[in-house]
Amino acid sequence: MHLEPANLGSSWKSALAQEFSAPYMAELQQFLGQEAAAGKKIYPAGEHLFSAFQLTPLPAVKVVILGQDPYHGPGQAHGLSFSVKEGVRLPPSLRNIFKERESDLGLPSPESGDLSAWAKQGVLLLNSVLTVVEGAAAAHRKKGWEQFTDKVIQVLSDREDPIVFILWGAYAHGKIPMIRVPPHVILKSVHPSPLSAYGGFFGSKPFSTTNKILRSLGKQEIDWQV
Repeated sequence: MHLEPANLGSSWKSALAQEFSAPYMAELQQFLGQEAAAGKKIYPAGEHLFSAFQLTPLPAVKVVILGQDPYHGPGQAHGLSFSVKEGVRLPPSLRNIFKERESDLGLPSPESGDLSAWAKQGVLLLNSVLTVVEGAAAAHRKKGWEQFTDKVIQVLSDREDPIVFILWGAYAHGKIPMIRVPPHVILKSVHPSPLSAYGGFFGSKPFSTTNKILRSLGKQEIDWQV
């Protein structure tokens, strides 16, 4: 798994290329190599590692949904926070996201959990940590990814064109000090996990609220279907 700025797409590459020559990135690359050499299965596959950046170029970002780690089950993670590949069973948090979407917008829960359609409309589906080991949640935390994705948030925060940041759960809320308000807007609630969803995620109406904000900014709304 080679960490190359070219894999980000041209707009993100120009904003983040310097990160790939930083010492922490070399250490992260070495760590990932050691994990692979030890026979550990790393998710997502290398071709999906930077999918969020490839599908949502920097100038196109209108919304950010921040996750923590990729899913660690076989065939699930494909580089977009909360999303799973076509044909994969919906994880509990994603099922709850779709339940809230149905309550908020009247869209029935789909069979597919692939959120690529959102990404292509300007929703950056960003995990704070971009890799994980099969069956080992949080296995790659504090290895360097957070420094990289914090830089992504800083790049977005420095932009004058307003962005809606959707932050679910305490971990995502920890990024609030990095985000300039205004010009940007923060929507926060508890996490959609079954452990917390009934404590304020259900009924939070993030989808309609986001579109209301985008309308007020003169931006095209997100079609939240998948």
